Amino acid sequence: QLVESGGGLVQAGGSLRLSCAAPGRTFSDYAVGWFRQAPGKEREFVAAISWAGRNTYYEDSVKGRFSISRDNGKNMVYLQMNSLKPEDTAVYYCAQDTRKRYATSMRPQDIAFWGKGTQVTVSS
Repeated sequence: QLVESGGGLVQAGGSLRLSCAAPGRTFSDYAVGWFRQAPGKEREFVAAISWAGRNTYYEDSVKGRFSISRDNGKNMVYLQMNSLKPEDTAVYYCAQDTRKRYATSMRPQDIAFWGKGTQVTVSS
């Protein structure tokens, strides 16, 4: 029920902006997060934003490089990724935990809605 876009191939140090849409439903009532999963690794939390967009929360390795935002009028959430590193290579997933309204760390097992993911590849 969520649709990601914006992934691609970028050189180290470059930037990408991921977008997440929720066609057919409104997801402005709850926090939204981004996760990522690299080959052979577990899916990990990256960032979250509160229902109104006033609070954000980041995993330590992306702090200062990634920025999450949302536009509830357009029913969209974004992840701006700057200073990308090869270790950021993964499939990135948009996710919503319908138990949360504020931005905190999220767990995969608590997610109610997932997107299918978008591939981000950072070359060295």
